[in-house]
Amino acid sequence: MMRILVTGGAGFIGSNLAAALLKDSRVGAVRVLDNLSTGSKENLEALFPDGRFEWMEGDIRDYDTCLKACNDVQAISHQAALGSVPRSIADPLTTNAVNITGTLNVFTAAKESGIKRIVYAASSSTYGDHPALPKKEENIGNPLSPYAVTKYVNELYAGVYAALYGLEPIGLRYFNIFGPRQNPRGPYAAVIPLFVKALLNNEAPVINGDGQHSRDFTFVDNAVAANIQALFAANKAAVNQVYNIACGAQTSLLELFNLLKTAAGSALMPDFGPARAGDVRHSLADISKAKELLGYDPLVPVNEGLMQTFEWYRSNRRFLGAWGMGNSQ
Repeated sequence: MMRILVTGGAGFIGSNLAAALLKDSRVGAVRVLDNLSTGSKENLEALFPDGRFEWMEGDIRDYDTCLKACNDVQAISHQAALGSVPRSIADPLTTNAVNITGTLNVFTAAKESGIKRIVYAASSSTYGDHPALPKKEENIGNPLSPYAVTKYVNELYAGVYAALYGLEPIGLRYFNIFGPRQNPRGPYAAVIPLFVKALLNNEAPVINGDGQHSRDFTFVDNAVAANIQALFAANKAAVNQVYNIACGAQTSLLELFNLLKTAAGSALMPDFGPARAGDVRHSLADISKAKELLGYDPLVPVNEGLMQTFEWYRSNRRFLGAWGMGNSQ
């Protein structure tokens, strides 16, 4: 009956993970640490009545906060980060402070608290300009954004802390995770919530570039399952490793929009804008390593995940209220 700390647990992936952990019989309590800069307590409202849920508001950039969060904890899922390539280009200093200094604080607090297992959110952006497809964990190129630099540094620190201090870090390189609770607001919102927003408002979305950019889009339930498998992995060969967490399938932005358009019953056509700086053209994961060492198996394919996601947004009018669609339940 472990007490698990989830940093960034009020965010998109973290809140889904916290909810799933509370349903796991091996988990005695879940403590969430979040500064609410990009997350929201709304994402956790169903968990507050659970006596095994612990809320802690604080910032991973503060080391003492991280130490307090690690008190009486047996494992950590480190999801807290400042995401988005465009945001990192606009504000590299804050991205560095949160993603590098914050992660170093979490790793060090874990070391000082005697916590061994840390599962941390890595990123497919680490592959940078390496041209080979599918992406294999050992083949990375030059990073194309400050965000990519920070996520690679996290991996380097994880390796050093494993070698020097005996930590058991496991990095999960996420490939374009999507699903319910993904923040649709703000200038750096992910593409799927923005497409859904446009379709529900009957407005043409903007696609950056020609629409042929492709990604290995991955439903959030698959990422949650990977985190739980990594937290409880008994195979010592699985620790101090990084893994691709994806579906192993490519979907272009145009294909993605057309799938969502079908779900919406819409005839809208997108508008096209300039390609974004720092974006790679194509991304596709080789997930064989995660399958072999973690037992990872993406059970929800992209098309099914998109249908679930669209219906969740359509049903949660309160979440959509910030889009000017009213506050009905």
